[in-house]
This record gives sequence, C-alpha cells and structure tokens, in this order.
Amino acid sequence: MSEEKSLNFLEEIIEQDLSSGKYTRIVTRFPPEPNGYLHIGHASSICLNFGLTKKYPGYTNLRFDDTNPTTEETEYVESIKEDVQWLGFTWENELYASDYFPQLYAFAIQLIKKGLAYVDDSSSEEMAVQKGTPTEPGVNSPFRDRTIEENLQLFEDMKAGKYPDGTKTLRAKIDMSHPNMLMRDPVLYRIKHAHHHRTGDTWCIYPMYDFAHGQSDSIENVTHSICTMEFVPHRELYDWLITQLGIYPSHQYEFARRNINYTVTSKRKLLQLVNEGHVTGWNDPRMPTISGLRRRGYTPESIREFCDRIGIAKRENMVDVGLLEFCLREHLNRIALRRMVVFNPVKVVLTNYEGEGEWLDTENNPEDPNGGTRPIRFSKEIWIERDDFMDNPPKKYFRLSPGNMVRLKSAYIIRCDEVKKDEKGEVVELHCTYIPESKSGQDTSGIHVKGTLHWVNAADALQVEVREYDRLFKVEDPTDEEGDFKDYLNPNSLQVVTGYAERSLEQAVLQDRFQFIRKGYYCLDTDSTPEHLIFNRTVTLKDGWAKVQKNEAS
Repeated sequence: MSEEKSLNFLEEIIEQDLSSGKYTRIVTRFPPEPNGYLHIGHASSICLNFGLTKKYPGYTNLRFDDTNPTTEETEYVESIKEDVQWLGFTWENELYASDYFPQLYAFAIQLIKKGLAYVDDSSSEEMAVQKGTPTEPGVNSPFRDRTIEENLQLFEDMKAGKYPDGTKTLRAKIDMSHPNMLMRDPVLYRIKHAHHHRTGDTWCIYPMYDFAHGQSDSIENVTHSICTMEFVPHRELYDWLITQLGIYPSHQYEFARRNINYTVTSKRKLLQLVNEGHVTGWNDPRMPTISGLRRRGYTPESIREFCDRIGIAKRENMVDVGLLEFCLREHLNRIALRRMVVFNPVKVVLTNYEGEGEWLDTENNPEDPNGGTRPIRFSKEIWIERDDFMDNPPKKYFRLSPGNMVRLKSAYIIRCDEVKKDEKGEVVELHCTYIPESKSGQDTSGIHVKGTLHWVNAADALQVEVREYDRLFKVEDPTDEEGDFKDYLNPNSLQVVTGYAERSLEQAVLQDRFQFIRKGYYCLDTDSTPEHLIFNRTVTLKDGWAKVQKNEAS
C-alpha cells in the first residue's frame, strides 16, 4: 500500500476552513501582470492555484493585473492564456484589474470621504524622505491635512487629466510612525498619461498594485489569495484597505518562491536578454519561459510533476535544474518515438549484400507496449557515426573496429574487413561483411556481440538541421556573481549540426517527441518547413552537465 502524501500548509488551512464551515467552496486566482512572458517560476504558482481548486470544491480565476499601461501589451495577455492552457488548466473567469477601474475609483472616493486618503503634491524623492527609516519614524506630508472637499476636487481633477505625470498622487492616511514602512501613508493612485491596452485613453490615473490587488480579490470573492513571501509586509495594508472599505474579507497567504540554478527568472533581466539579442526572443528554447520550454520540447506533464515534487514551503531555496530535467526524461522515456539519426557520418559498404535492399520492422518505443512498429530501409550502403569506429581501439571497446563485429540496431551483425582512408589519413569508408543469419528477431547465427550501433540508410537518408541546446548560463546563480549577469552566459548554449535521419522523420509534427537513439530527446522546431526540417534537443539522455563542470574545475 503506497504511503499517502502529506498535506502542505495551504492544504491544511483549506481543509480546516472547509471542515469548520467557514467556506463551502474555495476561490483562488492566478494574477499575472501582462508585462512579459511567463516563466518556470510562474508555473509553480499556476499549478498551486489551479491545483488547489482541482483537489477541493471551488474554482480559479485568471486575472490580469494590468494597472501599468506603459509596460503591458496584448501580446503578453495572449501568451499567458496560451501558457496556462498548455499546462493543462482551465480558468473559471477571465478577468482584468482594468475591469474594476470604475469600482476602484469609487473605493478611493470612499476613503477620501472617510478622511483616510489625501492628494499629495510631494515628489517621489520628497516622499522617500518623509517615510523615515526602519528605525526612525517618518514625518507627515505638508499636504496631509487638506480638507475632504479639497481632496475630492483635486482627485477629480487628476482623473480629468488636469495635471502632468508625477505632480500629484493619492495617498492613504494611516500612520507615518508605523513600524511597517508600507503603512506609512502608501500611494494608492498615480498619474500616467499613457495608452492602456484595453481601456485606451479613458484613464490617466492608475491604481497602485497594493490598492488594486486586495480590492480585486474582494470583488471576486477570492477566499485564498496566494502570493510569494516578498508580499508578507503588504498583507497588513491588504487587510487595512479591506477593513476600511467594509468589503468581502479576502485573505492573503504567502509561500516561498523556488529559484532554479543556471537561470534567471527576473522579467527585467529576461527582457534584457531579448532586447540585446542574446537570445532570439521570449520563446527561445534556452529561455526559462514556459513558451521557450514548450518550443524546446518540454511536456506539460513533466513541468507539473516538477512543481509537485518541489512542493511549497515558507522558506526560499535553490532548486537544482537537474530535477526538472529528471522529470522531463522520465516522461519522455515513456512517450518519445525512437528514431535513428547520424550526426557525423562515415559510410559503411556491405560487400556481400546483394539486391535492392529490404524493409526492416523496428519498435517505436520499447517502454510503450502499444507503441507499434515502423519500417526502416536497409541496403548495401549505410551510414554510422564516425565516433562509433576506431582504427586502433583500446581494450573493452565494443563498437566497430578492424576485424571486430557489432550489431546494427534492428538489422544485422556486421564485421569490419577493410578501412578506406584519404590522403590525409582520414577514414572515408568502411568495407564490412554482414551476417545474413543474424537478422534481428530471427537470429540463428549463434554469434554474440556486445555493441549495438544506430545507423541510417545512405541512399534515402533525410538531411535535417539539429539545434543542440544546453543551459543558458555557466554558473549556478548568475545574479549572485560579481559584474553583469550577462557575463556568465554559456557560449556553448547552442550548437547547430547537420543530421542524417531515417526517412520516417519526414512525417514529424510539432506535437511529436522523439528519442534520437543514443543521442537524446528532440522535437520539431517551429522554424521548420517541409523542405528544411529543424529539430531541437530537448534534453540529453543522461545528465552530463555535472561531469562537464567537474572536469572544467579540475
């Protein structure tokens, strides 16, 4: 009997809330700002919020926190929706903070009328001085004691566009000596004369995150508002605003973000990589964005498994990207179609093979009993990997060498009889004898060999472009090193090679996942055309990165 998985702290809270009757159903939300593409860190939040309402009665909203018009675009909105759906989740409602602009404005008026908000003419630099320090209390703004009537008129004038950006803000009137710096009269609204991707030029004042977030949760009756630990100091303001407005009491809960080594997940840094041409775009297969991982060949199942394995906690830590790659290999091993592709070919001529050739049957995936088989062409001339032959091999070398025998995958045993070289001494052709009685599945030869090689038929091999991707950074934490994080980019994160593939890869589609036998896992790239097929390496067969790093260190 398998051991039941223990509950995380959020599941414990929810089960207690449901059993006590506090809620009969729970409501969560995933609230991204549409100012960039989602990355692997967001995947944890997506899996958490949507996962909870799959496990417990309730639903999850997708709400775009679109309160900053200068950085947000419809392109990002569409990419976020695509990513969430690709990960396997469906939201109950598609919502936008901008949907609530009229309601949020009304909330602000309500606070002004209660004497809990005022229009301030202080500059951002002056406000920073007024705030004091964590050990010293702040001082009141000279505009703090404006009358309610004056504040209402000034705020209405702000909305009407009478003032330039930065000249006025609306601040909450709380306590300038509060131990929590965020409670020292925080800004609720600022002026931004900027075109909004949804509301156009209707508004020129926009709510700050802290004012829009809790109120949006409340409008939607969100029961468990889940965010990361950096928002712990914001919870007091979240609760204060809900209390003062007398609205639905949503509650904020925090969990620790999981950082992944050998990458960066800051949107600002990712945007730098895109804008400066270090990558080809947000969906470059080396990027930690969900769209980049998808293009590289990651599966939603592997990402969900990774998020489940790392779990949630209240303490931040660094997660080894090797775990993500492990989850991916585990899934791909079960589903990937096996195909043979030679990257650096040397020709093998079977001197005793006669006839036009034959079709051999080979399995698509030994891990899948229902995977079926496919025909592959075999004839007198084939290609094998140049690395699979040695003229003067060491002991216990089980690949091809003069006088030695190997099995060709799903075909025959062959013996190398003669090596042809050019004037530079480079091997150009191997003359071999095949053993007719050794056909795979029908072997009566009695010969036992230890090496099995992959190969392709020379006459009809399909030429393809193969993009060998590796980790984008060469150090574990690029942001923790001296200098610019871009100084630590891995110069070998992409190598492009030509491959010679079995003909069946002509039928490849974007959804397919392949294991190129003895090479790694691959998928068709979106740049492919029927005339020029391009395959991306998703991940190697084994984790060779740690070994490479160890060798470099020594």
